Amino acid sequence: MSVAVLPLARGTRGRSVWIAWAVLGFIALSALWPGLLAIHSPLQVNPTHALEGPSAAHLLGTDQLGRDLYSRVIHGAGQSLTVGLGATVVAVVIGCLFGTLAAGSKKAGDEVIMRTVDVFLAFPGLLLALLVVAILGPSTTNATLALAASMIPGFIRLARGQALVVRRSDYVKAAVVLGTRPVVVYMRHVVPNALPSLLVLATVNIGTAIIAGSSLSFLGLGAQAPSPEWGAMLSDARDYLDVAWSLALVPGLAITVTVIAVNVVGRDLMRRFEGRHPGVHR
Repeated sequence: MSVAVLPLARGTRGRSVWIAWAVLGFIALSALWPGLLAIHSPLQVNPTHALEGPSAAHLLGTDQLGRDLYSRVIHGAGQSLTVGLGATVVAVVIGCLFGTLAAGSKKAGDEVIMRTVDVFLAFPGLLLALLVVAILGPSTTNATLALAASMIPGFIRLARGQALVVRRSDYVKAAVVLGTRPVVVYMRHVVPNALPSLLVLATVNIGTAIIAGSSLSFLGLGAQAPSPEWGAMLSDARDYLDVAWSLALVPGLAITVTVIAVNVVGRDLMRRFEGRHPGVHR
C-alpha cells in the first residue's frame, strides 16, 4: 500500500510545482508587461460605473471610483513584486557581505557583528520595518528598504553559517595550504559556494516579503493612493465590504495565490539543493 502511495505523492507534488511555476509566470508577465493582459488604465476614474459587477467590459467589475478592478490587480503585480523582490535582493547582498565577513574575521570582529545581529533579531521583523518606515516616511521605496532592513540580520546569520561550512571543505583547506591569499580564497571559493544556498532560502522569503509589503501598504505606509498596489487596494476596500466584497477578495486572492506559488517553488528548490549538498540545512 505504501509503495503505491509514494509514486502518487511524488506525482502530485510534481504537478503542484508545475502549477506554481505557471502561476509565477503569469504574475511575472503581469508585472513586466501589464498592457498585454489588461486593456483598461488602472487609474481611469469613471464614477458612473462605480461598484459594478463582472461584465464583458469589466471582467472583475469596478471599484468605488469606477476603475477596472482586473486592470488594477494586473498592474498591481509589478509594485507588489518590486517590494518583495527588491527587499530580498538587498537583504541577500548585504547579508552575504557581512555574514562572510564575520565568518572570515577574527573572534573580536565576529563577536561584534553577530552580537549586533542578535540585537536586531530580538525585534519582530514587521515591527522593525514599521520603525524604519516611520523614520523615512511612507513610500514604496522606503517600504522596500524597511523590509530589507528587517530581513538583513537573518541573512547575515545564514551567510555566516554557510561560510563556516564551506571553510571546512577540503578544497578550501587545499587552497590555504597552497598559499592562496585569504581574500582570494573567500572571493573565489567561500562566497560563490555559500551564496547558492542563500538564494534558495531567499526564494521562500520572497513570499514573506510580499505579505509584509502589502501589510505596510494596507497601513498606509507603503504605496500611496491611487497606486494599484494589492495591499493598498485591500485598505481601500474596507469601507465597501457590505456592498462589494469582491473589492477585497480579488487583491486578497492575488496575494494569497502569489505567496503560495512562491513557497511551493521555493520549497521544491530547497529539496533539490539539499539533495545535492548534504552540508546545507534548513
